[in-house]
Amino acid sequence: MTTGQSKPGKARPASTGDQPIRSAAPPTGDTPAASPGTTTNGATRDDPAQGKARTSASTAARSAADEQAANTAGTAATGTPGRNGRARGGAEKADKATTVGTTSDGEKKADDARDATAKDDESTAKATDEAKPVDPDRWEAFASAPEPRPSWLTRAARPVGRSLVHEWTLAALASLALAVLMTWPTLRYPRYTLPQDTWDPSLQAWQMAWSGHILLADPARLWQSNTFFPELWSFAFSDTLLGYAPAGMLGSGPEDAVLRYNIMFVLAHALATLGAYALARQLGAGRIGAAVAGVGYAYAPWLLAQAGHLHVLSNGGIPLALAMLARGHGWSLRHGYRPERRHDGWVYGGWLVAAWQISLGFGIGLPFAYFLAAAALVAAVLFGVKWLRSGRTLPFGRRLLVADLVGGLFFAGVGALMAFPYFQVTELHPYAERTVDDISIFSPPASGFVTAPAESRIWGGLHEGARAALPFHAEMTLLPGFVLYALAFGGLFFSVWRLRHRLFLLGGVLVTMVFAMGTRFFDGTFTYVPLFEHAPGWNALRTPGRLMLWITLLLALLAAGAVTALTDRVRELAAQRVPSWPGPWLRIATLLPLLLVAVEGLNATPHPVVPRQPAAMRSAEGPLLVLPSDQGIDQHVMLWSTSGFPDVANGGSGFTPRQLDELRRASQSFPDQTSVNYLRTYGVRTVVLLRDEVPGTPWEITIDAPVESLGITRQEVGDAVVYRL
Repeated sequence: MTTGQSKPGKARPASTGDQPIRSAAPPTGDTPAASPGTTTNGATRDDPAQGKARTSASTAARSAADEQAANTAGTAATGTPGRNGRARGGAEKADKATTVGTTSDGEKKADDARDATAKDDESTAKATDEAKPVDPDRWEAFASAPEPRPSWLTRAARPVGRSLVHEWTLAALASLALAVLMTWPTLRYPRYTLPQDTWDPSLQAWQMAWSGHILLADPARLWQSNTFFPELWSFAFSDTLLGYAPAGMLGSGPEDAVLRYNIMFVLAHALATLGAYALARQLGAGRIGAAVAGVGYAYAPWLLAQAGHLHVLSNGGIPLALAMLARGHGWSLRHGYRPERRHDGWVYGGWLVAAWQISLGFGIGLPFAYFLAAAALVAAVLFGVKWLRSGRTLPFGRRLLVADLVGGLFFAGVGALMAFPYFQVTELHPYAERTVDDISIFSPPASGFVTAPAESRIWGGLHEGARAALPFHAEMTLLPGFVLYALAFGGLFFSVWRLRHRLFLLGGVLVTMVFAMGTRFFDGTFTYVPLFEHAPGWNALRTPGRLMLWITLLLALLAAGAVTALTDRVRELAAQRVPSWPGPWLRIATLLPLLLVAVEGLNATPHPVVPRQPAAMRSAEGPLLVLPSDQGIDQHVMLWSTSGFPDVANGGSGFTPRQLDELRRASQSFPDQTSVNYLRTYGVRTVVLLRDEVPGTPWEITIDAPVESLGITRQEVGDAVVYRL
C-alpha cells in the first residue's frame, strides 16, 4: 500500500502491509487549541517555531517506532525483512530537523524537515509494497492436495473402462458365458465332436469351409462347389450359411472345419440371446424382463431338436435387426413413437444385419423377409395417412426415408442375389421342388406345441410317450417351454405393455401357430397352402414347424412385459421400506422367472465323435468318387474334402440329383469293365473304397478282386483302397 500526499497542517497516515502506522497530527481546525501556558510536545506557545519542530520530530519518531514494530511482526509471520531500516532513517532525519529547529530560523527548517519525512515515508512505503510478496491464503494448508493431472494413458483408458461396464458390454459377455454353459459339452472336444449327430453338421461345416476358401481363391466359382461333380450351382442345393464365410477363411482341413462349426454353434446361441434382449429393451422392457426374453428365445426346448441344423439356430439376426430398426425410427411398444430419438445410422445398421441374416439361408430368412415387407407396408400406410391428414412435412424425416429406401433396396438386392442360384437349380432340377404332400409329412399336430424333444434334459424323458405319436419327431416337438407359456399368459393381464399391444402379440401367436401346423389345420386350405402355391419362394419351405421361431419370439415379448411389471412393482414396494432397499425375498422373486426359463432350456444333446478323415483322402486327386455312397456317408466325404477341396462326385443335400443317383447305381458292380467305362465317361479319375464301410454291401466281395485286366491300378492306403482310372 502507498500513502497519500501530506497536506499542510495535517499529518499523513501511512501503512505497512496489514498493520496501519499511526502518526500524530498537529492541531487543526478539528482539534481544540491548547490553553495558554500549557505546552504541546514540550514546547510552549510562546515559542511556536520550536514547538512545531519538536512536534514534527516527535511524530516522526513515533511513526518510525510503530512501523518498526509492525515490520517485526510481519517479518515473523512471513519471513520478509521489514522496512524498519528505512523507518529508522526517517526518524534520524526527523531528529536532525529538530536540532536545526532550535536556531533562529527554526520554523522554516522544521517545515522542511516535516516535508522530507513525509516524502521518505511515501517512498519507503512504495518500495516495501513492491518488494513484499502477496500473502498466500492462510487456509490453503488445511485444503486437500490438488488432484494430479492424468497422463495420456489414463485419459485414453477412461472411455475403455466405461465401455467395459456398459449395459451392452455386460449383456454381450453374459450372453456368451451363458451360451458356453447351456451348450456344454460342445466346447469340451471342439475339434473331434459335433452336437446331435455327424451328418448335417458335417455338411454345414463343409459349407463354411468352402465359402471361405473359394472367396479367397476364386470368388467367381462360389456356386460351383467341389462336391456333386459335375453338377452346376451345387452350392445352392441347400442353405449355404454364406454369412459365415469370414470364419471359413480361418484354418484348413476337417479338424479346423469341425472346430469352426462348434465355435459358430455357441456364438449363434449367444447372438440369439443378445438379439432378443436388445429387442425387448428397445420395446420398453426392463433388464430382467429383457433377459427372460433373450433366454426364452434362444434356449426354448423345441430348438434342442434343431441342434444339428445350424442354419435354424442362427436366428439372432432377426430380433437384433428388428431392435436396430425400431431404435432408428424412435419407436417402442411402451413409449410409442418418439421423433426426437430417431437416428438414421441405426436404420442402416438394421438393414445390414437383416441382409446378413438372409445370407445364412432362406429356411428362416424367407419368412423374415416377408415379415419385413409386411411391416414396411403397414408403416408406410399409417405414416401416409397421418401425412395426408396433417398436411405437414414427412412425420419421420427425409433422412430416415432415404435410409429406409437405401437399406431396403440393399436388403432386397442381397435377397435377389441369394435367390438367383436357387432359381437356376429349380430350372435344372424341376423334380427338386416341394409338393403339398411333402409339406404334409412335416406338418405337426396341435399336440406338438406341448411336446418336448428327447434332447430336453427336463422334459425329454417325461414326453417319450407323446413323441411316439408323432411321425417326425425333429420337426414336430415344438414345446417353447411351459414357463414361457405361463409368463406369456400372465403377461396378458399384468404387463407394462398396453392392452392393444398385448392383444396384438396374442393374435400373432395364434395366427402363426395355425400356419406352423401346415396342412394339419383344415388341410391348410386357407392358411399354409395358399402361401405355398402363390407366395414367391414359399414352396421351398418343407417344414412349417420352423415357424415356431416367431411364436417363441412373440411369447418371449409377452413374458418380458409381465416380468418388467413385476420388477417395477417390487421397486415400488422397496421404495416404501425404510431403508428403501428390497429384501432378499423380493430380489429372488424378480430373478426366479429367469432361472426357471434357463433351467427348462437345459440340454441332453449327444455329441458323437466325427469319423476320422481317411488317409487316402488327403492325397487323392480329383475328380474322385468315394464308395460306398449314400446321403449319410457323402456328408462325411464333403467334410473330408476340405483338405485341398478336390472335385468329388459325392454330395448330400435336401434332394438327390438324378445324375448322382444314376452314378450310385452304376458303381454297385465296381470294379468291372462296365462300371469303369461309366465312371470314365462321367469324368471320375479316382475311386476310394472305404474298408470300414463295405460290410453288407456289394463291395464286400469285390474289394480284393484283381484289376489288371481293367486297365486301372489299385493301391492300399491306410484303411482304404485307391483305384486310379
